[in-house]
Amino acid sequence: MNLALYGYGPPRKREWIMVDCGVTFAGPNLPGVDLELPDVRYAIGLGDDLKAIVITHAHEDHYGALLSLWPMFEKPVYCTPFCAGMLEAKAAWEHDAPEIRPIHYNAGQTFEIGPFSIEAIYVTHSIPEPMSLAITTPAGTAIHTGDWKLDDDPSLGRPTDADAFKRLGKAGVLALISDSTNAMREGVSPSEVEVSDSLAKIITEAPGRVAVTTFSSNVGRIRSIAQAATAAGRRVMLLGSSIRRVIDVASDHGYLDGIAEFADEDEFPSIDRRELVIVLTGSQGEARAALAKIARQEHRTVSLAPGDIVIYSSRTIPGNEKPIIETKNLLIDQGVEIIDDDDALVHVSGHPRRNELRAMLDWTKPQICVPVHGEAAHLTAHAELAREAGVPQVTRVRNGDLLRLAPGEAEVIDQVPSGRICLDGKILGNPTELGVVARRKLSYVGAVAVSVVLDKRGRLADDIDIELMGMPQNVGVDESFDDVLYEAAMSAVGSIPPARRKDETTVESAVRRAVRAAARDHWGKKPVTVVFVAKV
Repeated sequence: MNLALYGYGPPRKREWIMVDCGVTFAGPNLPGVDLELPDVRYAIGLGDDLKAIVITHAHEDHYGALLSLWPMFEKPVYCTPFCAGMLEAKAAWEHDAPEIRPIHYNAGQTFEIGPFSIEAIYVTHSIPEPMSLAITTPAGTAIHTGDWKLDDDPSLGRPTDADAFKRLGKAGVLALISDSTNAMREGVSPSEVEVSDSLAKIITEAPGRVAVTTFSSNVGRIRSIAQAATAAGRRVMLLGSSIRRVIDVASDHGYLDGIAEFADEDEFPSIDRRELVIVLTGSQGEARAALAKIARQEHRTVSLAPGDIVIYSSRTIPGNEKPIIETKNLLIDQGVEIIDDDDALVHVSGHPRRNELRAMLDWTKPQICVPVHGEAAHLTAHAELAREAGVPQVTRVRNGDLLRLAPGEAEVIDQVPSGRICLDGKILGNPTELGVVARRKLSYVGAVAVSVVLDKRGRLADDIDIELMGMPQNVGVDESFDDVLYEAAMSAVGSIPPARRKDETTVESAVRRAVRAAARDHWGKKPVTVVFVAKV
C-alpha cells in the first residue's frame, strides 16, 4: 500500500500534501481482518497544514483507503476523471461511505496546492489514466513517478510521455522518487500487445470454454481479451462484482468503445462451450471470488468441465501462493487445464524493469534518487542501479523516515509514527484493540468455557457446564475430551474447602488452572479458558 507526504517550509510553517492513500489485503496472521491500511497518526496531527490529497491512479494499493481514512482529514482530493468514477462506484457499493467530491485533473495539466505546483504526466500502466507527478516548490522539483512502465504500443491509453520527463530533466530535477517493483529484472517489460497476441492464440485454439482471471482493475487486459474472443467468434462473460464495477466505470469513460456487448451470467447454460470466454475475479485465490466458487463447484450459475482452460493472466502477490495453489488443484481435479505465465506469455507487469529505470534516470537526470514502492531487495537493487547511472545522491528510506531533500545534502532527519491499522468489518484499529491477537491465539489452541454454580454454603448447586470450541472431541481411543476436562473442573472445586468456595475468585482460578493442566497433559496444548462462577 502506498502513501507519501511532501512538505515545504520551515518546521513551524510547513505545508503538506499527501500523495496516494492505499490498502493491502490482510494476511493469514490477521484472522478475520478485511484490509490493512496505513497508520496516519502523523498526517492527522498536521491539522490545517495538510492541504490536500493527490491520487496518482485507481489501483487499490494507491487509492483504496480513501473512503475509510478521509473522514479523519476531510481535505480536498485531486484525481483523474476515471479515478473519480471508480471512487464513486466504490462508495455506492460500501454502506455509509463518506461523500467525497474530488477535483479532477488530466495529463499535461498543472495545478496549485499551497506552495506546490503540480504537473500531471501521463505514464503507461495497467489501468486507465495513470499519472506521475512533478511537484515543484522554490526548493526544486521532485518527480513522484507512481506506477509506470514503457510500452510503445499499449492496449489502452498512450505511451509514457517521455518528452515531458526530458523537458523536466533539462530544467533541473532535484529528486526522483521512483517505483522499484521490478528493479531486480533486467531488460524491458514485454508489451501488452504481445500478451494480447498470445491470449488470442490460446483462445482461438481452445477446444472448450476459456476462463481468464486477472486483476479487476486491468481494463487494458480485459479489453484485449474481449477483442481476442471476438476475433475467435466467441462471446465474453464477466463474473465478479468488482470486475463488473470497474467495467461499468471504464465504459462510461469510453475505454471499451467498440467492444461487443458482454453476455449475461444467466445466459451461461445456453452458450456453447466452444463459443464462450469468461473473464473473472479470483487470480489471488480469494475464497469469495468467482473462480474459487467455481473451483469448489459452489457457483450458482457457472461451472467448468474437462477440456476447459483457466488462464491466470496475473502475477502472484507474495503471501497468496497457498490459496492460489489450492484453487488450481481443485480445478485440475475437475479436468480443467491451467495456463499461467510460466507456460505462456499471458501476463506482463505494469512496472519498469532495469532498462526502463535507466531510461527514466537518463531523461530526468535527478540530483537525488529515492527508490520507493518495493520490498527491501527491490529498493536496494534500484539504489545500486541509480549509483551506476551516476546519480549524485541515492537515499535509503523506509516507512516512517522523514527525508529532507533540500537545502543541503539529502538526509533522513527524523522518524515519525508509521505502521498499519486494520479494517475489521466496520471497525478500524490496531490488532490488539480489535482483539485480533487473541483471535489468532484462539485459532491455534481453541477455547473452553466452564460454568460453575454454587449455593450460599459453597456447595455445587448444579452440574458444572463445560463447552469446548475448536478442540478435539476425543483423547485416546474412546475418551471424550469433554469428560476429561469436566472431571478436572469437578476435582478442582472439590479440592477447595467449602468455606473458601465463597470466594468466587478462588474458585475461578482453581478451575481454570485445573482445566488448562488437564488439556496440556492429554493434548499437549493449553486452550484459552474462561470460567464463570455464580451463586444462588
